[in-house]
Amino acid sequence: MSTAPSAAKARLKRELALFLILMLFGILLLPIAIYFVGDAIFGDYAGAGFSDFYSTLHEALRGGELMVWYLVLSPYVILQLLRLTLYGFRRDRPAPARRNTSSA
Repeated sequence: MSTAPSAAKARLKRELALFLILMLFGILLLPIAIYFVGDAIFGDYAGAGFSDFYSTLHEALRGGELMVWYLVLSPYVILQLLRLTLYGFRRDRPAPARRNTSSA
């Protein structure tokens, strides 16, 4: 009887760990990639380099700006959209109705 709650608890733990890892990726590594791609395409950042960019980003994050939160959470959101898309393709679809070919 206790297998269902323990399985759900294990799944919840795994999902929470995945969320935290991807959020950490969004906070630490994604801004680095954004900065260097922006630097290569648009040139120098208007501030004093990467540290100024990073501090501005975190100030906006602490200030509750939705676009910055979307940026930080985007790796997890993209993973969930991918999962939802794959679920839609894997889902069993009902077989098409067969036409009666007998000529009675």
